[in-house]
Amino acid sequence: MTTLLEFKQVSKQYGADTKALSNVNFAVKEGEFVSIIGPSGAGKSTLLRCINRMIDASSGEIIFDGANVMGFKKSELKKLRTRIGMIFQHYNLVNRLSVIENVLHGRLGYKSTLAGMFGLYSEEEKRHAYSILQMLGLEEQIYKRCDELSGGQKQRVGIARALVQNPKMLLCDEPIASLDPNASKIIMEHLRSICSKMGITVIINLHQVDVALKYSDRIIGVNKGSIVYDGSPTHINTGQLSKIYGPDLHELVTDQGGRHAG
Repeated sequence: MTTLLEFKQVSKQYGADTKALSNVNFAVKEGEFVSIIGPSGAGKSTLLRCINRMIDASSGEIIFDGANVMGFKKSELKKLRTRIGMIFQHYNLVNRLSVIENVLHGRLGYKSTLAGMFGLYSEEEKRHAYSILQMLGLEEQIYKRCDELSGGQKQRVGIARALVQNPKMLLCDEPIASLDPNASKIIMEHLRSICSKMGITVIINLHQVDVALKYSDRIIGVNKGSIVYDGSPTHINTGQLSKIYGPDLHELVTDQGGRHAG
């Protein structure tokens, strides 16, 4: 399997004394499903957003598909972001627009500004969007406004919008944090299936350790901006979890005891 993403000595500094990431090194292969876990404020979101340059790392190299994205100019960044789909905790949908219109927004990176402004999409793009929505069980919601949907349905629209880009990788930033256990399970099953069946690499930030252990090929544990665990979910034990979560571990176990998502 080819390496798709590589972090080499990546650091991110905010201001004079906040180091969000500190000399981070790891590589992700094509088709891997990788969960990033760690306490709040550990740097998980920063790490994820450095990949598509939503946040600019302060130093190091981020190699995606053979190119160092740290040196990319605006036009190259636009192209990069068509190949990396992003799924957000709070969906980032346009509520007054229909499901299909929101999904087609995933094609904007391929359009001229004018075509984007007027919503000029080809029949093929519309068919592609429809088939993705069908796959995600949303065919009956296609023409509904997004503000009429449940949280789980909105997140599936977010996944469809990312998939219509034909990405090589999906970045998922706490995609189930706002959802109940049943909706969370549906989202995780879809993401796992997208990775297994479509061969799309998935990197996901998760607050729920039990969910990360169940669905991932690999776990990266982050604490205070550094990687403290990188390996198989089967090798994680309480010692490793306390290294990742420190004093937060007891609170985490108590929090998750009542709402196992799987």
